[in-house]
Amino acid sequence: MWAENDLHPGVPCLESYSVPTDGKVYRMYHGTSRQAVEQIMKTGFKQSAGGMLGRGVYLSRDLEKASRYPLILPENQRVVIRVRVNVGRVKKIDKQGHPMQKTWHDHGYDTAWCPPKCGMVPSGLEEDCVWDPRRIEIIDIICPRTTSGPFYDC
Repeated sequence: MWAENDLHPGVPCLESYSVPTDGKVYRMYHGTSRQAVEQIMKTGFKQSAGGMLGRGVYLSRDLEKASRYPLILPENQRVVIRVRVNVGRVKKIDKQGHPMQKTWHDHGYDTAWCPPKCGMVPSGLEEDCVWDPRRIEIIDIICPRTTSGPFYDC
């Protein structure tokens, strides 16, 4: 179980079903392992070599989505990094085989956005891919907690 109160000032809490607005800053989440989080906190995010939307940093405005990653690890070995993202110019990618699915950045876009329930993501949850890691500012880390206890020690 994950907890999130979204009370940090200065970043709007955009529902994951809302269309992101070009040039705005939004709160997003990145799920990773406890092992990888230390390196990310030291050196920042690195662009992935590929993925469903091509190169970039994969994030979500849906905490539930981010908290599932990495999929192969048990929940107590996962953490979520809460970030602020300046999305720049956003391209909506809403179907498999979209003509710009992996080339959106070549067309001048900074972020690719997969809306929830569009058929792109098996979970049906919202996903974003940000081309330039410098658009991402780390806020803090969210750790899982038991239903009856406090947060795990991150």
